[in-house]
Amino acid sequence: MKITVSDRASKWFHEDMGLDDGRGVRFYGKVYGKTPVHDGFSLALTPDDHPERVYAETEKDGITYWIPESDKWFFVGYDLGIDYDPTIDGPKYDWIQNDEL
Repeated sequence: MKITVSDRASKWFHEDMGLDDGRGVRFYGKVYGKTPVHDGFSLALTPDDHPERVYAETEKDGITYWIPESDKWFFVGYDLGIDYDPTIDGPKYDWIQNDEL
């Protein structure tokens, strides 16, 4: 599984979430909502500077974006693309199917 973060999304995380270099963002599945690949669950995020038991991670512009092993079930079979959407002034997520089982 890969996590990719666009330049504009990275800028949003720095400016709007107030994250500095060395910080982290954890992504996870939460009950309620909907994604293009899940009904009844949505994607959530929280600042979290201490990755542990990591399933996937990437670093961009000094920030570590990661997913814990405990949320593998939510992401397995997909890569996560994170971009900026000006219509909502926030991140948008692309679920890109991969060959992982």
